Amino acid sequence: MSMDPKSASLNEKPKIMPITNGPFYLINSQVPEKIENLRNSRGEPISKITSVALCRCGGSKNKPFCDGTHSSLGFSSENKNPPQTIDKRKDYVGKKITVHDNRRICSHSAECIRNLESVFNLGERPWINPDGASYESVIETVKKCPSGALSYSVDGIEHRDQTGRKPVVIVEKNGPYRVEGGIELVGISSGAEGSSREHYTLCRCGASNNKPFCDGTHLQIRFKDDKN
Repeated sequence: MSMDPKSASLNEKPKIMPITNGPFYLINSQVPEKIENLRNSRGEPISKITSVALCRCGGSKNKPFCDGTHSSLGFSSENKNPPQTIDKRKDYVGKKITVHDNRRICSHSAECIRNLESVFNLGERPWINPDGASYESVIETVKKCPSGALSYSVDGIEHRDQTGRKPVVIVEKNGPYRVEGGIELVGISSGAEGSSREHYTLCRCGASNNKPFCDGTHLQIRFKDDKN
């Protein structure tokens, strides 16, 4: 007994496909849907997959949607400069919990600093003190990291991904696309040592040196998106 294609599509997670020198395509269904008021020369309905093009050059006048501005800007999806931080995960070992951190993929949302300064303090060395608060508080704060730069281990078991979250792309205010729920990034490798594929952040200002991922450059260039 074959499954209805539409039923199968309901169980399929969305995918994100970065187009070379172009937008991100958020593909919500791989099953083509008929467009009833669009027909070919034989009078047959034309079908297409359900997707939306999201700007990643930073120049669209219709953010977060692509309006073709990447072509006039000469946007390149290649990284012109090497990333400012090395791809290396560091372990900060505490009595009950170990916090893992890879600066390469940090989007500089500052969720960790704002929520638990006793543990995450850029003015201290080392900047992470796992014993600066209860390990429950550390876990709660690490889970707020949108980029996957932070993860943690308890009793030798690493907790990198979060479970049970629905696939969603959140357009951050003047910042990146925050991706949650295990949306596949088509054609892109894991990104960095210890990175999560359940959640990550994608550059939409066009200036990251770690494309397609966000590296916080939107803060340096003062990227603005007043509509979102």
